Amino acid sequence: MTKALLSIQALHKNFGADEVLRGVDLEVQQGDRIAILGASGSGKSTLLRCLNFMEIPSSGSVSIGGRTIDARNDMELTQVRQRVGMVFQQFNLFPHMTVLGNVMEALLTVKRMPRDAARELALAELSRVGLADKAAAWPARLSGGQKQRVAIARALAMQPELLLFDEPTSALDPELVGEVLRVIRTLADEGRTMLLVTHELGFAYHVANRVLFIADGVIYEQGPPEQILKNPAKPRTQAFLASHREFDF
Repeated sequence: MTKALLSIQALHKNFGADEVLRGVDLEVQQGDRIAILGASGSGKSTLLRCLNFMEIPSSGSVSIGGRTIDARNDMELTQVRQRVGMVFQQFNLFPHMTVLGNVMEALLTVKRMPRDAARELALAELSRVGLADKAAAWPARLSGGQKQRVAIARALAMQPELLLFDEPTSALDPELVGEVLRVIRTLADEGRTMLLVTHELGFAYHVANRVLFIADGVIYEQGPPEQILKNPAKPRTQAFLASHREFDF
């Protein structure tokens, strides 16, 4: 059997007395496109943040490519964050840097790439998301959709093995959602491995090969989109989807 790209075992995360993740087990294979659904506060975003160690798990293990990550080793965590790219709800662009500067920054400071090579790679990724013409623009001059596409280009420039999207369209006006989802769809079609926290259920149905429904800090139900989104077996999944029936697929 092919070794999983990402393996999570008995993952727990506490914030004081609040137990947000209560034992998550998951294996992600190369090329998986996993949509993660759940109500607010269910632990979806915390799970993603534990996978690139922005949050340190309270217990359990995270393995990438068969190697268990030691959260006490700062050098190892830096390497993980290069292998696992993350795109947030808020764009987190540096306002004092141009679009190109934002995409180049981690290449220069983390990967220590020569400036010319970093510039070439950053421009290539901006072209991939349709923003090569905005390289010299300042973030304040961009729409929300453009800012999120810059954030995606920044993540791609690090050439990660795994992409994490934490509700990447939730901060956008409705008319801007489509341009971001089209970029993510293109990445999925390229065979990128990704975990996507989203409320865009129609998008999840057409793009994901697996859907997870998280409730109370555990994976409550999972399976292919046809099963989970059309014929969920468990009551809480059914109730969640019944409240999100404004989509069609």
